[in-house]
Amino acid sequence: MSRNHVQSARRPAPAPAAGVLDPGAEAPGGAEPVYLELLARGASAEAYEQPVLLARAENRPPERIAALERAKLLALRVRTELEGRRRREAELSALFETAHDLAGLRDVDAVLQAIVQRARSLLGTDVAYLSLNDPARGDTYMRVTEGSVAARFQQLRIGMGEGLGGLVAQTARPYVTDDYFKDDRFQHTLTIDAGVRDEGLVAILGVPLMLGPHVIGVLFAADRRARVFEREQIALLGSFAALAAAAIDTANLLTETRSAMADLERANEIIKDRSSVIERASDIHDRLAELVLRGGQVQDVAAAVSQVLGGAVEFTDTADTADPRSLETSRTEGHAVRHGDDWIAAVAAGGELLGALVLRGHPGLDPVDQRTLERAAMVTSLLLLARRSATEAEQRVRGELLDDLLDARDREPRQLRDRAARLHADLDATHVVLAARPEGPAADAEEAAAARRRLWSAASRLAGTRHGLAAARDGGTVLLLPLAAGDTATDLARRTARHLGTAVHQPVTVGASAPVTGLATRPENVAAAYAEGRRCLDALNLLGRGGDGAAAEDFGFLGLLLAGERDIAAFVTRTIGPVAAYDTRRGTELLRTLDAYYACGMSPARTKDELHVHVNTVAQRLERVARLLGDDWQSPARALEIQLALRLHRLGAPPEHR
Repeated sequence: MSRNHVQSARRPAPAPAAGVLDPGAEAPGGAEPVYLELLARGASAEAYEQPVLLARAENRPPERIAALERAKLLALRVRTELEGRRRREAELSALFETAHDLAGLRDVDAVLQAIVQRARSLLGTDVAYLSLNDPARGDTYMRVTEGSVAARFQQLRIGMGEGLGGLVAQTARPYVTDDYFKDDRFQHTLTIDAGVRDEGLVAILGVPLMLGPHVIGVLFAADRRARVFEREQIALLGSFAALAAAAIDTANLLTETRSAMADLERANEIIKDRSSVIERASDIHDRLAELVLRGGQVQDVAAAVSQVLGGAVEFTDTADTADPRSLETSRTEGHAVRHGDDWIAAVAAGGELLGALVLRGHPGLDPVDQRTLERAAMVTSLLLLARRSATEAEQRVRGELLDDLLDARDREPRQLRDRAARLHADLDATHVVLAARPEGPAADAEEAAAARRRLWSAASRLAGTRHGLAAARDGGTVLLLPLAAGDTATDLARRTARHLGTAVHQPVTVGASAPVTGLATRPENVAAAYAEGRRCLDALNLLGRGGDGAAAEDFGFLGLLLAGERDIAAFVTRTIGPVAAYDTRRGTELLRTLDAYYACGMSPARTKDELHVHVNTVAQRLERVARLLGDDWQSPARALEIQLALRLHRLGAPPEHR
């Protein structure tokens, strides 16, 4: 055991600092009140480790420590969830504005045009368009286009079953092609191919517009270059398609209502009977629009629908649904399904089942109220998908900025600062670059890739909460985190290794650079710091310390080799600084004695001859060195570092003092 470890073992357990909870104080509720108080005052994540560390230092019973560990994990999960919700609320503000615009439109053409515009904007495609089926003519026609420049493409009328849209309509499922003209899964025609060629489209994604089990049209997003559409993008376009179908359905209902009111005076009594139901539908429409505007949660949607329908409505995950068969039926048919005295409306988007809205104890549901429940489920799915997309979008933006810093692609300081400020990061602060890599064997390449994705996701969440940046790189993840006052690169590396290891449920090794500054004016420093962090990471693995975190300063003289900038003065100060300071204060010759001692093969007898002093004087000086450097100063590893530091100190001294 090293002397530092012995001293740690002998040192009495510290008393809890001001503001730190004492885990030893038994509370009526057990370990939970300690962490409830931390949650209540919004403590940092590091503070949650203190009760467990203090309990261990005070040799508390194992069951007490285990209870604190469990309470800590639960409290951290609650804290993470609360922070995630607050962050997602802010991220969705732009999408909420879009939903508000749609909610305020009444003209079906304006609604469809807005949907196509938003779909193109959110997916970032060159073109978006919507086609509707014409049962009277037995074909499909182009209803709305956005970004199109070819007149022939905008005026296309396509026979049923032709082209990519025909495949979507036949199967009632989304289809995507990376290269339209090389795809033989659907029927090509001269008319369609000519229009697509005029428009210059290559990659096309199409999702069905469904009214119940029937396909009434197709919503498309397309690029003029090869592109792979992600699953989340397909789901998001599917949600817009569902919204477009609902808008068409609503417009049809309004048209039918106006026609009935104008042509059938005798229907006044029926209209009066249904007026309260229509008012409720309008009420929930306004309530949902207001919820979207003020950043409501999924639970707020359920509460609003509960008030309007006069029953208890709750959102459940798919695993908690009482009747999976009814849920699947609702997802397939697109309608709420009755199950006993309850109604179940699937919350789905693009074929992905996200959960369900369940109306309890309300067997006699009016058709309009049933539609209200279905539309509430649609809004819920849009909120869930939008929040997921917003979170992933911010993670990508953080990664892109860090990639640019690492590659020194953007050398304009003002632009770098502006991009960082939008992510609540400050490039003028002192930062540390950390290289992280998951450890442990992987069964195959797919499992290894999944581990890297989990690490990147966890690192992105950590960077978001710490006002830093994260990006996937070189088979691992690189983080750029600010260094707090009084903190060290080593402490930050170790905390990050523990945090990421806990998040991904496997060991994560983290190598840290020395602190770096001036990132906006000297972005090339980030690449150099990253290289240093990777060298530290590799050194940890070579030393059998996988799953740990460290910086170059932790490796003694080896740190000189790992550091991007050889900080020789810092190494000398760390190694023999106390002895040099003692000589300066007292006018002694401890450094000269130490140098002679090593030169004489660590023999006090030969050393006293070299220095022309008594052997007792040598012994007294070496005893003073031991008190200054520690009892292990003559161990092989320390002796090697001390001799190197003495040599460097001698080389750095003026010639007359060498």
